[in-house]
Amino acid sequence: MVLGGKAGAGLLSLAYMLLATRFLGPSDYGVLVLVHAYVATVCGIVEFPAWQAIVRYGAEAEKAGEPHRLARLLRFGAVVELSGGVLAIGTAMLLVPFVGPHLGWSAKAMAFAPFYAFAVLGSVRSTPAGYLQLLGRFDLIGLHNLVQPSVRLVGTLVVIACAWGLKSFLVVWLLAALFEFAVLWAMGLWFALRNLGSALIYPERGAVTKENAGIWRFLAASNADVTFSELAARATPLIVGWILGPAMAGLYAVAQRATVIIAQPAQILGNTAYAELAHIVAAGEGGRTLRRTLTKVVGIGLGAAIPVVLVVMAFPREIVHILAGSEFIGAAQVMVVIVVARAMSLIGPPCSSALAALGQPSRSMGANMFASLVCLPVLPFALHRFGLIGAGYVAVLQAALGSTLLVYLVWQSSLRR
Repeated sequence: MVLGGKAGAGLLSLAYMLLATRFLGPSDYGVLVLVHAYVATVCGIVEFPAWQAIVRYGAEAEKAGEPHRLARLLRFGAVVELSGGVLAIGTAMLLVPFVGPHLGWSAKAMAFAPFYAFAVLGSVRSTPAGYLQLLGRFDLIGLHNLVQPSVRLVGTLVVIACAWGLKSFLVVWLLAALFEFAVLWAMGLWFALRNLGSALIYPERGAVTKENAGIWRFLAASNADVTFSELAARATPLIVGWILGPAMAGLYAVAQRATVIIAQPAQILGNTAYAELAHIVAAGEGGRTLRRTLTKVVGIGLGAAIPVVLVVMAFPREIVHILAGSEFIGAAQVMVVIVVARAMSLIGPPCSSALAALGQPSRSMGANMFASLVCLPVLPFALHRFGLIGAGYVAVLQAALGSTLLVYLVWQSSLRR
């Protein structure tokens, strides 16, 4: 269900990218990408998503038949996540004058960037997502995947029809993030009220930290894991823009977008399988059952990705020309390298979810942190030495290093069960 929604979202995303790249050209499209990447990077570092804790401890509360404990957990997760979102918005606003000039932003982009910081809210929605996973409502999560690209596509058509410019695209991207935030919170709240009723509004007194042992430690480790696992992908466009300029950042963004169809199945399957893995652990079914489920998840991801890898490697220039036009043809070479890196990293998200389900997100965090901290400092050198394709080489290095470590850690941890 989630893959179906994401497939539809992918088609819509390709449609608005096809239009936006041709209308804006490499330089302005690069600025659009850099403004969004900047906000996403700040958000990824500062925000505090709670979905893994909701699923893990919520599964225990459901199994024990404790609706008031689950209600307290949901309220706790919402407060933690929304507080992190406010902090991320403030941080993104404050750093704009220091970061924007180095990324080649135009005066209009600089002026609007502080307002664009509210696009952080598009990512501050993991608490309702976690609760919907707990309920098994993957159909709604799949439908929600269509919200952001639908708003972007409709907005892009309006902007082009009215012959507006870059600032209007930024407004559209911001509106898409706000809709993404509002729709998922509305769905989560609706089902929480329907299932928990007065327990959600007036839960019995209780201490979340006492009845969910180690929740703060779990939250800190799982959030650090998410931060480091996504840091390189979010920061790379900024480093490319800082060193090579916004036009090259635009080319890199097209290469990334063309290959994101490889990464998304693994990330989605990892996230959605987490609820099942958490139930397996909560039920005490053992490491063998968990490894068997994990192997199925990875196999599905690989099966979905291999045909795409072969097509991208066979027709890179044609794909870039279709997606973005002749001005972006320089993205073809780096796209081939990135698609290889994407394929190598397919097993990472499911393995991270398995470690979190085992109550050991710190091990996944350690692997992702090590891979990021080794590879990100190499990126500026690779860009200076090899040009844009250097970013692809570093992506391959990180994928190989991170995936190898995660496989070793999840197998070692599950054998103890």
